[in-house]
Amino acid sequence: MTSSLSSSAAASCAASFALLPPDDEQRAVLHNELHARPSARVRLPALIIYVAVLNAGVTREQEWVHLRQLPGQQALPLDSLHGNFLSLRCDGYTVQWERHTEFTRYAVVQPLPAGAGLGAAEPSLLSAPVVAPGWLPGIPGRTVAAIQLAMVHGDLSGEGALMAQALAWFGGRAVVASQLGNGHSWAVTEFHLAADGFERMLVIAPPGTTDMRAGRISQRLLELETYRLMALRGLPVAKALGPMLAEAEGQLADITARLENKSASDQDLLDTLVSLAARVERATAEHSYRFSATRAYSALVGQRITELREKPIPGTQLLGEFMQRRLSPAMATVAATAQRLASLSERVSRTSALLRTRVDIATEVQNQQLLEKLTRGQELQLRLQSTVEGLSIAAISYYVVSLLLYVGKAFKAAGAPVNPEIAAGALIPLVLWGVWRTTRRIHEKIRAP
Repeated sequence: MTSSLSSSAAASCAASFALLPPDDEQRAVLHNELHARPSARVRLPALIIYVAVLNAGVTREQEWVHLRQLPGQQALPLDSLHGNFLSLRCDGYTVQWERHTEFTRYAVVQPLPAGAGLGAAEPSLLSAPVVAPGWLPGIPGRTVAAIQLAMVHGDLSGEGALMAQALAWFGGRAVVASQLGNGHSWAVTEFHLAADGFERMLVIAPPGTTDMRAGRISQRLLELETYRLMALRGLPVAKALGPMLAEAEGQLADITARLENKSASDQDLLDTLVSLAARVERATAEHSYRFSATRAYSALVGQRITELREKPIPGTQLLGEFMQRRLSPAMATVAATAQRLASLSERVSRTSALLRTRVDIATEVQNQQLLEKLTRGQELQLRLQSTVEGLSIAAISYYVVSLLLYVGKAFKAAGAPVNPEIAAGALIPLVLWGVWRTTRRIHEKIRAP
């Protein structure tokens, strides 16, 4: 019956696809992204052992090898990890694996240990682990978040008695608590790392709470704390950049003053400015992703707090209020440092433009002076050329008259009644005029377009 229904559904789907143009290559992937990370089904009372590790340098193959160490998962195919989310059912518990860009989350959903419910005083939650003792420490990566989330049934009508039980469960230490979903459950935590390295959270829900609702509550609380810690990873970076930014800003102010007072050569200023620009750009390249990620994680924290729809419990502070009051200054510090770095980069660019303008102006002045020198040189060359040209006319005329004198002497020697000297002297003006006229015609031809 089921197979026939599946066949008919597939046939109907194929028929509907036949009415459409061919699918885009990413259509199915983008459509299924909506269901890529479904909420777990958690049956109360339950304990969730949650560990988030940074996955830089950790491959999927390493995570796959670690997941195969779970009982009954030796045949787990590697392809099952390509979707970034995997839920494995083991004997009496569930293990969820979820890979993100910077971290990977592991969640072991198991029954709540006996004696760990309401009324217990700081119970031991890891006294009877369902996974092998070395499985959690062997998770590849470095721990960024570790939480023991206990989810129990309780009567929400008696707020005073319920809060007294919750305080005893945390060993009498100060806690923050909220009513979730406008009152359908309670969430209590202390935001402290215990000696075992875990934080503790307690969710109290009335009997009849569905597995889906419990799963959504756990997912929001676990994501809230994980994103908070990931957002805070930008704070040490911002603090470390503070001294460098202060030094760079002072150095830039000094460069600007020297540029204004013209107390240093352009080459010295350029060398100093290039070195400063390289430092700033290196810091930007190294930390811009961290600052962008911090903004994204901070936005997710705010979104998850909104999704909790908190209501106050008398005598305690809301989870979201407690978190935002302590997270907001850190996020403001990161945002201010990122803005400071970007502003410094812009100021270095403007100073570089000013220095470049100064160098361009100096270059133009030098070019103008060079052109003036070239112009004066050309004028001198023209004068010299005119002088040489006059001498050339005289020299050419001298040679022509000499030739005519020799011709006259030749005629005289031949018996012609000619006085060579008188004839040559008479022809000197004509020769001078002829040579001058010939030179002028040559100049006119050269200058003609």
